[in-house]
Amino acid sequence: MECLNFLRELNIWSVMLRLTAAMAFGGLIGLERGRKRRAAGFRTYMLVCLGAALTMLLSQYESGMLAGAWAETATELGIRTDVSRFGAQVINGIGFLGAGTIIVTGRQEVKGLTTAAGLWASACMGLAIGAGFYECVVLAFLLIFLSIRLLPYLENFVVENARNMNIYVEFESLDDVGEIIGRIKAQDVQIYEVDIDHGREEKLRNPSAVFSIRLNHKQMHTQVLAAISELETVRTIDEI
Repeated sequence: MECLNFLRELNIWSVMLRLTAAMAFGGLIGLERGRKRRAAGFRTYMLVCLGAALTMLLSQYESGMLAGAWAETATELGIRTDVSRFGAQVINGIGFLGAGTIIVTGRQEVKGLTTAAGLWASACMGLAIGAGFYECVVLAFLLIFLSIRLLPYLENFVVENARNMNIYVEFESLDDVGEIIGRIKAQDVQIYEVDIDHGREEKLRNPSAVFSIRLNHKQMHTQVLAAISELETVRTIDEI
């Protein structure tokens, strides 16, 4: 514990450790996202975590200087500082990066939410590293890495066995909607929402629709998709 107390102080060794740890932990999380070819990968996560740690170090340095070497000047000028405001600005600023990774595809499917959340969590971890909260950093890294590396398998299992599903279907003409709905209902399922996109003739884009349905039995996903794909008018089909 004496070693940790020494490293919590603002000295050259603690600064080196914190910045190195920020690069390492942020980079390890980014490696997993980069492996999946996400918008933000190894270097992005590393820089976000490093920048957050550096911000927290700067706030501690400024607070220490205003209480020490700059105390007299600060009193004369009436300068006051709030260490917490630096971290608050990091949390607000990371929202711009996160928003840039979120997109809505032509199939009305939202992508990039996990990447954006990972960036935000990585920034928070960087703040903890910069503050010297080492115990929290190790636990946070393990939980974040667990969330983005192992939990997707559990998520996929839950989705595959869920009663609700959304199906994106692209077809030749709007006249085909009735036939598609009839084929879906023939699978003993309930349709509770249909979002139709009429398409654009100038871009040679076929009309499409997103069907939100509820299955009366589990593990019918493949059966429903196969039944719809048998229609000759269907060009593209995908579960989203």
